[in-house]
Amino acid sequence: MHTERVTIEGTTFLTTLHLGGPIGLLALHGAVEGGTAELATAVATRTGATLLTFTQPTGPPTHIPSTRMSPCTPLTTFLTHATLTISLHGHNRRTTPRTIYAGGSNRPAARLVAAALSHWAPAFVPITTLSEIPHPLRGLHPDNPVNQARYGGVQLELPVQARTTHPVPTDPEVPPQSVVDGLVAGVRKLMEREGARW
Repeated sequence: MHTERVTIEGTTFLTTLHLGGPIGLLALHGAVEGGTAELATAVATRTGATLLTFTQPTGPPTHIPSTRMSPCTPLTTFLTHATLTISLHGHNRRTTPRTIYAGGSNRPAARLVAAALSHWAPAFVPITTLSEIPHPLRGLHPDNPVNQARYGGVQLELPVQARTTHPVPTDPEVPPQSVVDGLVAGVRKLMEREGARW
């Protein structure tokens, strides 16, 4: 694990980078979308995937949109090494507290990950049809890091209950085991097909 402090738009982040397999787990908003950094770390640990998380150890939590996360050295290294990214985010939509939105440019990979989550975490409903995903959560912009690896990626927008088992923020957060298991299964499937057409 390599840690490095970077500054983006005046906000200081602590990045944690581990170069592993061809699938990359990314948590750009670990400080404001609770549980995403811990979930990415848990999945990468079990699968040997590449990992990059952004957290804010000091100062007020700041949300910088994914498309404005500048190409700092850790992110550039991550995107050069990983061939496909799974970017973990959080949504707080009260009308869909059990829905996981699977966006991103790699639609076959999104459907594969969603199928694994459906099997291992049946309490949640993954949505892969883009027209059913709220526009801000689709993760399709070319400047979004999730789409900048060789094969693009999958942007998972997770409700609070899919990111943490605690009703109030804790440090660290503890992701639900069923969601960890589902993502582990999905990443392993993607690794089996690495280099093939997802």
